[in-house]
Amino acid sequence: MSTTPSGAGDRLVQVGAIVFFVGALATLVTVAPLFLGTDPFPSIAYAVSMLMGVGFLIAAAGVVRSVWANSPKRAANS
Repeated sequence: MSTTPSGAGDRLVQVGAIVFFVGALATLVTVAPLFLGTDPFPSIAYAVSMLMGVGFLIAAAGVVRSVWANSPKRAANS
């Protein structure tokens, strides 16, 4: 069994996943009052929900960075 070294974008993917899940949790929290019939949360709660999209973009950047770093042309030049 071989172990692969940490790739160029692995840390970005991990950070992006964490940010995404924080945003997903915030989205669930801000939508809950709609179903529970309580007062909605302030606007800042909806702004935190936008972290879901930001996390997705960070993770996608990590994937692109990993693919770019492991491309055959870059490996041949190393």
